[in-house]
Amino acid sequence: MPSPADRPTGRVDANRIPRPIWILVGAAFVIALGFGIVSPVLPAYARSFDVGVAAASVVVSAFAFFRLVFAPAGGALVSRLGERPVYLAGLLVVAVSSLATAFAQSYGQLLLFRGLGGIGSTMFTISAMALLVRLAPPRLRGRVSSAYASAFLIGGMAGPLLGGLLAGFGLRAPFVVYAVVLVVAAVVVAVGLGGERLPAPPAGSAERPTMTLAQAWASPVYRAALASGVANGWTNFGVRMAVLPLLAIAVLDQPWAAGVVLAVSAVGTAVTLQFSGRAADRVGRRPLVMVGLLVMGAGMGLMGLATVPASSTVGLAVLLALAVVSGVGAGMVNPGQQAAVADVVGQERNAGKVLSVFQMAQDGGAIVGPILIGLVADTWGFTVAFAVTGVICVLGAVPWLRTPEPLTLHQGQDHDSSQVGAS
Repeated sequence: MPSPADRPTGRVDANRIPRPIWILVGAAFVIALGFGIVSPVLPAYARSFDVGVAAASVVVSAFAFFRLVFAPAGGALVSRLGERPVYLAGLLVVAVSSLATAFAQSYGQLLLFRGLGGIGSTMFTISAMALLVRLAPPRLRGRVSSAYASAFLIGGMAGPLLGGLLAGFGLRAPFVVYAVVLVVAAVVVAVGLGGERLPAPPAGSAERPTMTLAQAWASPVYRAALASGVANGWTNFGVRMAVLPLLAIAVLDQPWAAGVVLAVSAVGTAVTLQFSGRAADRVGRRPLVMVGLLVMGAGMGLMGLATVPASSTVGLAVLLALAVVSGVGAGMVNPGQQAAVADVVGQERNAGKVLSVFQMAQDGGAIVGPILIGLVADTWGFTVAFAVTGVICVLGAVPWLRTPEPLTLHQGQDHDSSQVGAS
């Protein structure tokens, strides 16, 4: 018979990422893989309905637009129903949307079905963020954010390769596969987290207190995170994905140049994420976010110089080098920023609306950024356009100058994630 010292205590190694989080990280990889599968074929699939390039682009933007519009409702659902039910429902909504997209009979149906997928995406994105806030030990929040972001990034890099192969079976095939992948992810999370007990409400409380948006706004850390979130969404998820490929093609006049530049930038981010999370937990969130924004701003702000050299080969070399720099900056910003928001919220508070507004800040930047920078590029050229993007990154770092270090918010009251109760 085991001695008392050998019996389980319900506690876990405080320096190891808990098992439930690894389940969410694995699901993130699968979700990103599926999203990447449909990304390369979606524009061509839209064009198959005899519409122009602009209409095809609207289908791509509809997903992001619905994410942005539904974010407040998604946050309210998380607060009312809980993280796990909303997460699973969101995955299934996107799965149904993807399957319906595969069998769309008109451009209108395609636009509707793809847009509805954005609603499900918001549901599982906000609920996943809320789950990570509740489950991650405060001292490991940077590492958890890095692991989650790495899974999404690697899945997003592998997905388009698989999507290109699946396109050989027809433009509808990737959407069917994406639906199946999402159902698999939902089953894995439902089974893996089904028996997990989330952190209990504070002693003496029947339920978790709700953090209002006003309470979050009173924190300079949260206000700074919103500013850097806009800059990060604008630069990393918007301009990098929509405008940078156009610059790459302008420099080399070869379609493959865009893919190479994006891949190199993603590699820079992926490598940086392997140590930036630990740095955010040891050095602090604030230095990582500030330095990351400045590095990302330098890389993106100077991108337009790639059009200056007379040799396209030299221009491409400049572009690739700056793409790595911007990717490194992005890899520093994400863990520090996510961990800072988690520090503000804490494990014991319900903060669906607070998290949804933070997500809206990033999505808003990702939607508005490419449009405005595209107009600047059409009017004054790529050099000015990317210089403006660099300025946006610097502006995103300014609020952090007078912000206290978020890492100190939980010192002395570090909650062990194993001290949990029923959710």
